[in-house]
Amino acid sequence: MPPPVGGSPRNHPYQRSLILSGLTRQNRTSTNNSINNSNSDNVAPYYQLSRALTPRQWCLDDFELARPLGKGQFGRVYLMRERQSGYVVAMKMMLKAELLKFNMQHQLRREIEIQSNLKHKHILRLDTFFHDKTRVFLVLEYAPQGEMYKKLRKVSRFPEWQASKYVYEMTTALLYLHRKHVIHRDIKPENLLLGSHGELKISDFGWSVHAPKSRRTTICGTLDYLPPEMVEGREHSSPVDLWSLGVLCYEFLVGKPPFEVLDDEDGLESTYKKIASVDLSIPDYVSNEAKDLIVKLLRYNPDQRLVLERVLLHPWITRHNGTSK
Repeated sequence: MPPPVGGSPRNHPYQRSLILSGLTRQNRTSTNNSINNSNSDNVAPYYQLSRALTPRQWCLDDFELARPLGKGQFGRVYLMRERQSGYVVAMKMMLKAELLKFNMQHQLRREIEIQSNLKHKHILRLDTFFHDKTRVFLVLEYAPQGEMYKKLRKVSRFPEWQASKYVYEMTTALLYLHRKHVIHRDIKPENLLLGSHGELKISDFGWSVHAPKSRRTTICGTLDYLPPEMVEGREHSSPVDLWSLGVLCYEFLVGKPPFEVLDDEDGLESTYKKIASVDLSIPDYVSNEAKDLIVKLLRYNPDQRLVLERVLLHPWITRHNGTSK
């Protein structure tokens, strides 16, 4: 099987690696570079949490440093305070030389164009961006409760009411994206953050595309979340996000992705095979309603996956979110 041409490691959502050459399996354990959530409660007394900044020309002198948030291979993220308003933001800094070296400038431009036009309560807001001679700065909404992935690792798996809440919020955000003809293509807990009230926020649009009509052939995303059409090198479109939603639901409830193979010497190839054959096994402790939703999303044929409007009406979602048909 030929190697993928793109993919992202499972890492901190603010610090996606800007060199994405293949879907190498990596240790998913959180590192010391993740957000220090122990300090998040201390932010409020001193700063006002971020809201949309007033559109204008920005520069680094308009902000003052609060503390570092994370470090990636080609980017650093800082908690910053806008001097005039006092609003807190997360600022991602990337070196132009690194972007050019690895030919990532076009991907970054696409990410900015897509995310800057998205306004939804469950999508991390990109307020603005600016640059100087050597660096590019993205000014992002700050999510005080940190990483979804870190929270999931701490508790192993979420109770069904909480998993249902997150899937509901994720579905509303995906419905918004798809109506704007945006496909995310890299859904996973590492690309989800939690707002001040614990609400889900989708981040990292590095592999997203605006594709109102076309079908895509680029293999991208994260191995454990790839749909069959990608691992088999077929064309894909928006239903790739439906598959990833099913994988996400499973991981929330079980604590690991459904097709993950770690112990096998050829784990990557084995994972490919499990995905292509939809070799799915759901533990008995998962409720029948949740199983039904997962099975309806993890369908080999993209056209047979449960559409987002029907996900919102599924009994497992309506039961736990106070919604009704």
